[in-house]
Amino acid sequence: MARTLRRWVAAAVLGALITGCGTAATTDEDRKAGERPKTDVSVRPVTAARQITDPHGHTVTTKAPPRRIVCLVALCDDMLTELGLTPAATNSGLLAHPRFLGKEAAARVPVVPGGFIAPETEAILSHRPDLVIGLEDTHGKLAPALEGATVFWPVQPRRWQDSVGYLRGLAALTGRTAQGEAAERAFRARLAAAERSRSDRTALIIFGSDENFGVATPGRDVAGGLMPALADYPWKDRGVEGTYSMEEILARDVDVLFVETLSFGGSDGKLSEKLAKNPLWSRIPAVREGAVHEVDAEVWAKGRGTRSLGIVLDEATAALK
Repeated sequence: MARTLRRWVAAAVLGALITGCGTAATTDEDRKAGERPKTDVSVRPVTAARQITDPHGHTVTTKAPPRRIVCLVALCDDMLTELGLTPAATNSGLLAHPRFLGKEAAARVPVVPGGFIAPETEAILSHRPDLVIGLEDTHGKLAPALEGATVFWPVQPRRWQDSVGYLRGLAALTGRTAQGEAAERAFRARLAAAERSRSDRTALIIFGSDENFGVATPGRDVAGGLMPALADYPWKDRGVEGTYSMEEILARDVDVLFVETLSFGGSDGKLSEKLAKNPLWSRIPAVREGAVHEVDAEVWAKGRGTRSLGIVLDEATAALK
């Protein structure tokens, strides 16, 4: 019963961490044989606006540039940091990362009680927000309770282009247009550079909290969507319920493994240590050669903004050399 409950909770959170049933705009199957992806590094100007339409067709309108923004999803924290702003409150641990605010400054940002799955509406409104940003499939149910008191923006990134689109929208609403353009330009340049040094090694990102793990795939996981540009990444989306077995992973001769340990209510060890109990684990080339990298799940799994994805690019590129 305990394991069943744990898996249910994990599934609920992972359903929020992954990005829904979309399809990435560019996958290995879509490219011609031997063709390499090439990111356009040009950046269109961002114009300040009181109304924007986001990558998924949601229209967001604010009476004035929002300054008190409550973040219910780490993408929000990522965007605000890129724009030189700090959330009025958050329920993410992303800001503690040294390339965001760092632990000391992050500790001064109020935390919304209730956790990621069920943030408390009264607590959100107590911060008098001009704008609340949450994950559509997780926090969309809060919209009726927030209506009339603040503006709610439901986001649901499926690929890095969505993340850039959301950043541009928030830059327009806040009037931080120069900062938004600069952040987009830096990310595009970093991605283009990573594409030029693409590795032929086979890579894999797995995530989980115990021996029940999942594979980060393009079209469902934003960081996973970057990987085909960086390495051989033969993992395709199998839907919410689909995943890969350890036998299938072993058959792919994975050279470099990135492991995201997701914690639910407290840390209880690294996922890679738990998977080591499986006799097949030690036979994976990446494990044999010491090329297993435990990465920060707050950044790799939850961040999904241009700053987080820039960190993913830096760490993945270094590991794939």
